[in-house]
Amino acid sequence: MVSHLRQRPSSVRMIDEPLKPDLVLVLTYLVISAIGLLMVYSATAPRLEARGLDPAAELRSQAIWVVLGFIVFAVASTINLVELKGFTGPIYIGAVFLLVLVFPLGESDGIAQRWIDLGRIQFQPSEFAKIAVILMIASVLSAASTPLKWHVVARVIAVVGVPIALIFFQPDLGTSLVFAFVTLAMLFVGGATMRQLGFLFVATVIATVGVFQLDVIEDYQVTRLTAFLDAESQSLDVVYNQVQSEIAIGSGGLFGKGLFEGTQTNLQFVPVQSSDFIFTAVGEQFGFIGSVIVIGLFGLMLFRLLMIASRARSRFAFLVTSGIAAMIGFHVFVNIGMTIRIMPVTGLPLPFMSAGGTVFVALSAALGLAHSAWIRRNSPVGSD
Repeated sequence: MVSHLRQRPSSVRMIDEPLKPDLVLVLTYLVISAIGLLMVYSATAPRLEARGLDPAAELRSQAIWVVLGFIVFAVASTINLVELKGFTGPIYIGAVFLLVLVFPLGESDGIAQRWIDLGRIQFQPSEFAKIAVILMIASVLSAASTPLKWHVVARVIAVVGVPIALIFFQPDLGTSLVFAFVTLAMLFVGGATMRQLGFLFVATVIATVGVFQLDVIEDYQVTRLTAFLDAESQSLDVVYNQVQSEIAIGSGGLFGKGLFEGTQTNLQFVPVQSSDFIFTAVGEQFGFIGSVIVIGLFGLMLFRLLMIASRARSRFAFLVTSGIAAMIGFHVFVNIGMTIRIMPVTGLPLPFMSAGGTVFVALSAALGLAHSAWIRRNSPVGSD
């Protein structure tokens, strides 16, 4: 737990020092995004070509989002987090309002209702709600002394409880889990006591059991959560995605079959491969070595985020960056774990690689906010 940040004295040199980007973080972000574009193309081109369509159609669509995401990242990198702190309330209220709008205005795929149709694109409010909640929790915790009082912990739970409830009933269980994990992580680094964290853990377990007992979760959600534990007892249609995912990754061997040479990918055996199961394209085409490199890139990104948090010039910036690191780390772990069947299928995308516009732009904005803390790490306290 962190009760305070190491403060360095202000000086003219620190004020005049040019704002320098974190080139390691920026390059890692760009490399992962580029690999994602390549994997989206390799996963979609054979399917589109077989239908007589332009094989590069989805590549171009995702490339537009990548360019837009980088612009958002660059803009977010210039935002002063101390000034942004004064707007966390309106940002949070706006995010909750958009989540409410999903129910009367949202588009449904027959199972879930998570998107608002904006004509040629679909907007998913829950992705931006993640950022709003991180900012709001950071605002609450940064104003509190450590160790945290119970009323502060209760305020944090209230802050995250509203969006979790709205997202849970869309239904989107995977995103709800992201909120829960990020909240616990931010409370931990924000100064919560082990007693408080233990109480929250027990309360979460009891609530989870209650949700199952009261049949609040749909049958297909229960099946998704439990199927990976005992695949042999499930019907093929229930575990098909993960079975094909395992086959694809396993067939890649040590060095992979080569770009565009993966039979599982080319023959479209893996469902939603360009989004939820994009990592299978990496495993089959580039093998174990390629998979380790991709995981290593994500590890490097998380390392830089933690480094930025440790160098943040304000408690608010420290908490925001820590929350963003927890969010991205959870996405990576759950998504890759899903493809190798150590985690259930939750629909969480792989950051900066899975196809999808809203999630790419939202994660880029979050990464940009963390980057802004690095850029201003040498600014006098209170001006960063």
